[in-house]
Amino acid sequence: MQRHDHCRRFHQIITSSRRHYATKYTAKITSTSPSGRSLSAEVSVPAVATDSRGYPIPRHQLICKVTHILTKSQTDPFAVLSQYLSSLSPTLTTNEASLILKSLNCPSLALRFFHFCPSLSPNFRHDPFTYSRLFLILSKSLRPDRFDTVRSLLDDMDMSGIRGNISTVNILIGFFGNTEDLDMCMGLVNKWELKMNAYTYKCLVQAYLRSHDSGKAFSAYGEMRRNGYNLDVFGYNMLLNALAKDEKVEQVYMVFEDMKRKHCEPDEYTYTIMIRLSGKLGRCDEALKFFDEMMSKGCSLNLIVYNTLIQALANGRMVDKVISLFYEMVEKGCRPNEFTYTVILNVLVVEGRLSKLDEVIQVSKKYMSKSIYAYLVRTLSKLGHASEAHRLFCNMWHFHDGGDKDAYVSMLESLCSAGKTTEAMDLLSKIKEKGIDTDSVMYNTIFSTLGRLKQISHLHDLYEKMKQQGPSPDIFTYNILISSFGRAGKVDEAIKIFEELEKSDCKPDIVSYNSLINCLGKNGNVDEAHMRFKEMQEKGLNPDVVTYSTLIECFGKTDKVEMACSLFDEMSAEGCYPNIVTYNILLDCLERSGRTAEAVDLYAKLKEQGLTPDSITYAVLERLQSGPQKKFRIRRQNPITGWVVSPLR
Repeated sequence: MQRHDHCRRFHQIITSSRRHYATKYTAKITSTSPSGRSLSAEVSVPAVATDSRGYPIPRHQLICKVTHILTKSQTDPFAVLSQYLSSLSPTLTTNEASLILKSLNCPSLALRFFHFCPSLSPNFRHDPFTYSRLFLILSKSLRPDRFDTVRSLLDDMDMSGIRGNISTVNILIGFFGNTEDLDMCMGLVNKWELKMNAYTYKCLVQAYLRSHDSGKAFSAYGEMRRNGYNLDVFGYNMLLNALAKDEKVEQVYMVFEDMKRKHCEPDEYTYTIMIRLSGKLGRCDEALKFFDEMMSKGCSLNLIVYNTLIQALANGRMVDKVISLFYEMVEKGCRPNEFTYTVILNVLVVEGRLSKLDEVIQVSKKYMSKSIYAYLVRTLSKLGHASEAHRLFCNMWHFHDGGDKDAYVSMLESLCSAGKTTEAMDLLSKIKEKGIDTDSVMYNTIFSTLGRLKQISHLHDLYEKMKQQGPSPDIFTYNILISSFGRAGKVDEAIKIFEELEKSDCKPDIVSYNSLINCLGKNGNVDEAHMRFKEMQEKGLNPDVVTYSTLIECFGKTDKVEMACSLFDEMSAEGCYPNIVTYNILLDCLERSGRTAEAVDLYAKLKEQGLTPDSITYAVLERLQSGPQKKFRIRRQNPITGWVVSPLR
């Protein structure tokens, strides 16, 4: 330094305390003036504050700063962190490191920080708390290598001579669960000379339950009892639920009684488990007893409880008690849901007391929303009770201004399935009154039924109405109409619809051509059907197995056997593989024309293709057997193995 400048010299006197991280620092500052006079002063830096046991109190400002550097630094955070921590005195403690790990949301970052800490000082050494903290972080992560990482950290602990505590074991049990590593976790208890506590046993029981091993969970619970520990109500409920699902009835009742003896009051979930099990076992009186006991203890009666008891009583077909409990449920302000109505509906159907449904709906009238009405209509329709569904639908119609589209579609489907086409068309005409637009799906549903029942006049009228009022027909509409007119022998109408399809925005597809070819061929116009087949190919549509099978059948029924065989060969050449229906059609054709040898060869080919003969195949073979030249010896075996057919060569 220059002569006239102030000079500062720092002398650091280090006095060690009983802990290496509680070092005491003292500094002497000397200043020399230009006149030669000097002034000295000693300054003591206070040591880190400690608690009553001598452990340093964490420096929260430091923890926040380090966390900020690690999560917000734009450059290499560990380089910045190293520079910052090297200027600290005293250095970072393990307690502070643990709290920093806790504040890091990223498992990978936490792992890097964990391995970084020992580089700060030769005296820094991770303890059970920092290891446990990292184990906990990794147990919540989705890192694919998390299990291998924890195993590696345990090896590090072993090499460093660090013993974990019982919290470490608890975390590891929860992390590994019921895997091969669980035995290793239990071995650490002995290795580290630890004593299992109540929470350790709870973790062990839950680990077995998560892997659906109620047997081992029950064994762990037994060991827990012998050591004087108890589960909490959550643990008891988990164990009871698992045992009940596995129908380990004796163990369920033992745990339930033990729960009450240990002064752990069962809650509504406990009783729900017991009621459900009683219902499964058909012990309805016992289920009611649990329900009464539950009420006497002041447990809350929620929807799950009521639904569980209603289901238990329904399993016992106790209709009157089901209805009575439903009344009580509604009176106490518990809103039924779809499951409630489903259970009640099913038991009423099974017991033939569907008339009681009106009472159920009347009692719960304030809860009967559009969605519930719609659900009941759909369910009744699926169960095949079209009349009841329709009556309920009418109630919904009168009580609600707006409509539920799903309910209307379900009602249409139900009416059509029951063949009630007049009611279906009437419903379709009124749907717009409830603010619902009709669509092609609704029309197609009715078209299909009208076609199946061959109600051609209604089919024609409804189609005209659709064209006038909308919606526009789609490809499914056209295909249904072509098929329906063809089934009724209305060939001209079918051709007319096909021509309308060609002029529309929709273009004919394979199904359209298949329907038209079938219509033409089955009504005697085989040449026209064959022309449409060629037209289909010219337009780039590849005939499928239905197309070929239909046309082969048409040729066969008009004694054009050569054409049928030729088309069969063409089909295979084009890569369209015949199915059992195709083979049956050609077999029948050959048998009727007396070409027995070819029929036998075709049957052999069928078997080579790995196809399974059906009843129609065997019916044709029986006719072959009854002919003048028997080519088959057919014998029946038992119904399980079916027929055995042996060609005689």
